[in-house]
Amino acid sequence: MNNITFQLDDSAITLPISQIARITAQQFANQQPTLEKAEQVRLNTLAVWVVNDYLQMMEIPTNLQASDSWNPVMRLCADVADLEISSVGRLECRPVRLDQQTCNIPPETWEERVGYLVVQFDESLQEARLLGFIPRVTTEKLPLSQLQPLEALIDHLATPFVNLSQWFAGIFETGWQTIESLWNVPELRPAYAFRSTETVEKNALNQPEAVTRRAKLIDWGIQILNQPVMLMVEITPETDQQTSIRLQLHATGNQIYLPPGVQLTVLDSSGEVFLEAQARKSDNYIQLQFRGAPTEQFSVKVALNDTSITEHFII
Repeated sequence: MNNITFQLDDSAITLPISQIARITAQQFANQQPTLEKAEQVRLNTLAVWVVNDYLQMMEIPTNLQASDSWNPVMRLCADVADLEISSVGRLECRPVRLDQQTCNIPPETWEERVGYLVVQFDESLQEARLLGFIPRVTTEKLPLSQLQPLEALIDHLATPFVNLSQWFAGIFETGWQTIESLWNVPELRPAYAFRSTETVEKNALNQPEAVTRRAKLIDWGIQILNQPVMLMVEITPETDQQTSIRLQLHATGNQIYLPPGVQLTVLDSSGEVFLEAQARKSDNYIQLQFRGAPTEQFSVKVALNDTSITEHFII
């Protein structure tokens, strides 16, 4: 127990709670039907406010008004303490008291969150301590010993994520192009004869109309074999709110085959290998396919020898 406290003390940051924060939290609490609900809303509001102050100090843009925790109906109906971070998503800011060694993470906050930051309060509510961060939870009771330091939060928020759910709405990040636009460039069009644009679009990928796909050139700076490879991402919505994801890595231009040994790897949100494929001597392309839930995060790494490039995605 002492060891846990020491580790948290080492990485925690203490911030003052402003008077306007306490007044706002009291106003929100006064709108609740019971004392228990009022206390929940008070602490949730203070946690969000303090985290908002911290992120503003770190020059990370936020939007309090867009957060569910600032919506009176959501505050009444659910146990939410989210903070909208511009162009990133919602960070859940969970409060704990001094004597707690676990943090309550309500199931209604397990989705549509980019992570969880735990904020500790004493009885005076004059200051708060940002204890640590975790990117994903699957349990209602989170041991504080599992928290990562705040530096991990900043790194996490600074990571550019490709938002696949926005692809269904026709919104695409810079660098992700249609397959046709890339393969209309003569020096990029694959040399192997059967793989025309129409062949890939309709035959090799066997696409229904709901499929959305984009491609991106992977260039290591000094191009491997003087030619970049092409990463293709195809997503298809499924009836159970899951998304089917297919990844393909293709040779381009005058390179008929991928460089032998080039790897295509899917990493889960904790950085562990989930799926992996490796090109053999005569592979035109390699592919991986899997399914994911809304807000689930994963990374795709393309590597050869000691060189790699990683793209980060959120569903």
